[in-house]
Amino acid sequence: MSYDTAKAAFAEWGVDTEAALARLATIPISMHCWQGDDVAGFEKKTGSSGGGIQATGNHPGRARTPDELRADLEFAYSMIPGKHRLNLHAMYMDTDESPDRDEIEYRHFAPWVDWAKAQGIGLDFNPTFFAHAKADDNLTLSHPDKGIRDFWIEHGKRTRDIAARIGSELGSVCEQHMGARRLQGRPCGPHGRETAARSVARRNARAGTRSRADVGRGRVETFWHRG
Repeated sequence: MSYDTAKAAFAEWGVDTEAALARLATIPISMHCWQGDDVAGFEKKTGSSGGGIQATGNHPGRARTPDELRADLEFAYSMIPGKHRLNLHAMYMDTDESPDRDEIEYRHFAPWVDWAKAQGIGLDFNPTFFAHAKADDNLTLSHPDKGIRDFWIEHGKRTRDIAARIGSELGSVCEQHMGARRLQGRPCGPHGRETAARSVARRNARAGTRSRADVGRGRVETFWHRG
């Protein structure tokens, strides 16, 4: 079906496709970074895709480095009408260092911010509660082992710090999706532990980081969901 045929068909229903496309072009869509590399990430560590992620990381032609992923993203953005954003996961750091998830800092993602400035796009930033040895049994914030829970709580806190800094550097709201896996249908046990862990992460007292907090000209907005 050609566009003209579709346009005429929609017109019969009172839909102006030209107006719809013009409006769509003004709505930024945050593209997930993991679409470019089959959810492999760029950490210097190796591990399985724990946390319920059904991906192998062996898709032919996937990006193998941050530079390759950025080049692929630039090509994709050039083919997609409108001005969009990038949703960056914590496992996509760009650094020669090898920090664990509870050790990450803004500097490990600064090249992404420099790239976003050059491209004129915004960044969103998510924690990565999967693909890690401490997520291989599919529990993170709801894990019965306090040491593992504390590890993921610290990871969540640090990603909020980083998101706040990204928002400030770009002068744009940096949205954060704080998702984590848990067992379903349990009124206590894992669910109770996860709820308590989320509360601790929300109360992060680091300077300049709180939910929906203005940070300079930028802002970090944290959204929570039950995975």
